[in-house]
Amino acid sequence: MEETITILIYIHAFLGGLGLITGIGSVIAKKGGKPHKKMGKIFSYAMITSSLISLIIARMPNHENLFLFLIGIFTIYMVLAGNRALTFKNKAKNKANILDQGISGIMLIASMGMLVIGMIGLFQKNDASILYLFFGGFGALLTIKDYQMFMNFTKNKNMWLKNHLSRMVGALIASFTAFMVAGLHIGTIFIWLAPTILGTFYIVYWKKKLQVKPVARDNG
Repeated sequence: MEETITILIYIHAFLGGLGLITGIGSVIAKKGGKPHKKMGKIFSYAMITSSLISLIIARMPNHENLFLFLIGIFTIYMVLAGNRALTFKNKAKNKANILDQGISGIMLIASMGMLVIGMIGLFQKNDASILYLFFGGFGALLTIKDYQMFMNFTKNKNMWLKNHLSRMVGALIASFTAFMVAGLHIGTIFIWLAPTILGTFYIVYWKKKLQVKPVARDNG
């Protein structure tokens, strides 16, 4: 059993590293260009497969880790939601389908669970409670944004692009955090939170660049 788990860990680490490299390349490449799209696809497949394996590992004997299990769900959500956001580019009348609703719904449930665990942890003086609260709150906020896009995406032409950007960068942040924690064995709360905070500044920067400026009216 342990040998099987070790093999899974190596595969998980390899795919996570591939996701980290292609994710960084996708961010650097010109948005919408062929290299950006190609590396984005590799990043998506690598991250989803790596995260699915992490879900298995986190429930195996002697490797049980509820937090890492939930972070795996968080990462899968990021990649799936980021890619699904692209489908809203050409939608005119159709609303979010059951797949869109399901992806965000599962993440919302997981986020609520993390918040509950975090609040219980505060009373028990558990050091990990701040992580559950932070990622639970962050996940809940993102899913709320999803449902706002589902209802109003025709009113904001750039909303799909903003959601795609924020979710994919979020998945890259998860990959980088995993590298720091699992690869370099730096598991401090600062390392867990710093990449997300810095990545959020990057997302806000790009969202402002994508902000649609109102067209000035001609009063003449």
